[in-house]
Amino acid sequence: MNRFAIFVLALLLPVSAFAQSAAADARKPPGAAVASAHSLATEAGIQTLKQGGNAFDAAVAVSSVLSVVEPISSGLGGGGFFLLHDARTGKDVFVDARETAPAAATPDKYLDKTGGLDRDRAENGPWAAGIPGLPAALVHVAEQYGRLPLKQTLAPAIRIARDGFPVYGRFARGYAERSEVMQRYPGTREVFLRNGHAPKEGELFKQPELARTLELLAAKGFDGFYRGDTAKKLIAGVNKAGGHWTADELAGYRVKEREPLRFEYDGWDIVTAPPPSSGGIALAEMLQILEPWDLARLPQAERVHLVVEAMRRAFRDRTFYLGDPDFVKIPVKTLMDPDYAAGLRATIHPDKATPSDLLSGEPTPLEDEETTHFSIIDAEGNRAAVTQTVNLLFGSGLIPSGTGVLLNNEMDDFALKPGTPNAFGVMGYEANAPKPGKRMLSSMTPTFMSNADKVAVIGTPGGTRIITMVLLGMLGYADGLDAPQVAALKRYHHQWWPDVVDTERDALPADVVAALRAMGHVVTVPGEDNQGRRSSDAWGNMNTVLWDRRGNSLSAGSDPRNGVGKAEVLASP
Repeated sequence: MNRFAIFVLALLLPVSAFAQSAAADARKPPGAAVASAHSLATEAGIQTLKQGGNAFDAAVAVSSVLSVVEPISSGLGGGGFFLLHDARTGKDVFVDARETAPAAATPDKYLDKTGGLDRDRAENGPWAAGIPGLPAALVHVAEQYGRLPLKQTLAPAIRIARDGFPVYGRFARGYAERSEVMQRYPGTREVFLRNGHAPKEGELFKQPELARTLELLAAKGFDGFYRGDTAKKLIAGVNKAGGHWTADELAGYRVKEREPLRFEYDGWDIVTAPPPSSGGIALAEMLQILEPWDLARLPQAERVHLVVEAMRRAFRDRTFYLGDPDFVKIPVKTLMDPDYAAGLRATIHPDKATPSDLLSGEPTPLEDEETTHFSIIDAEGNRAAVTQTVNLLFGSGLIPSGTGVLLNNEMDDFALKPGTPNAFGVMGYEANAPKPGKRMLSSMTPTFMSNADKVAVIGTPGGTRIITMVLLGMLGYADGLDAPQVAALKRYHHQWWPDVVDTERDALPADVVAALRAMGHVVTVPGEDNQGRRSSDAWGNMNTVLWDRRGNSLSAGSDPRNGVGKAEVLASP
């Protein structure tokens, strides 16, 4: 072959590959799929699609309904991350609606008289709350990516807030756990003690003030929440309770569109969350460390050992390097470099645990477990992976009177006092210290994964366990599982420090636990007390959807651990 022919072939090869990729992208799903943590939210998403909306309209509907029916996990007083894929253009975008620190919330405000961290102020009431981001995200996604007016996509949430929904078990139990804090504030008592008693399972729970706030958001968009009547009530409520918010801070809040992180794993193209999420970088590190091993063929104990060692190393880097990218220089390129992963891989002993104290550093900051996630794919191939939160159970516990908006307690996700444990017994440092307008580090990890045959949308709540649950779910898809199987996978977790492998009940057989312990791993099993640390029976609330392009079929999975979630596939007419 002459040089000219070789040159022409070299030019044509990328075009051919691009054409094949474009052809694959041109295929459309046989319908749509929605999976969320509450049946009413999933139904709102499906109804929005039936009304001619796309995945982004459905995301607004699902998100807003979850904000009404899951105050235990998320709401208008919190924030979230929206990972979106536009099938027509092929564009992926990450909408960052993480809360921001008020200017008054300087580290000294969180110290007690002895100079220690004031845990109550960090977790409860007005000083615990960052400026909310979720309402701005709903407006932004609707205006920039949706087809339907906000009045239409918010209508289900408004109706459910006004007319009520049945209280479910997790809601009632969560309130009982947080009742002392919830009863401190008049606005919260007005909502949660409206019937003269705490919410009871099966009882209809109505939120007329929240319905009015949603109506203003639907009618006036951004200004309906961040300016005007709602903003005045939010500021008055926070300041009356002893905090300090300003009108300029609320009006100045903006979502940020960021470029998602991208990498490859074993033939899959991964699109995931960039900082201020720590999840995407951690996923890239873990999967690139693991890629050379054929995990599916390994004995289970060996596979778990290698996965745990990858988790350990990624979480160590999370501690020191990650924070709000607008305030901290993050070595993203280095941390996501396959050569860097190869160096970390070389430190893994094939049959011995690496003690975490041999990986220099200090413990890593945790995020709470009370978060929610939903996944959507529509008949055009548009996709939405959305994770949203108010942090702890019922956030800060504070509802400014007249708003129905339960405020987050995300300030505890900052390193409020360097080297001092937060609510979950772990620490953070300068990269995640609070500054005016800064966004606190998060573990929320909405993710897309695709290859020639399949497209998956995945995510979950669960604090720092979010990252490892998404990792295990992605490995499940790589093993050929469908969406319900991935949502139901048993889970285990290691986050560098404490140097412990946590497991769900029956996640690992007894012989595998024994083998891991023989390698030097400390493994906690529900029902056992291992070095004073107990592991809960079940974690997370994964909601995921899968489009099998080869068979042109859809599957949707809602975590069976959650009694009120729903996954639904809508066939094309």
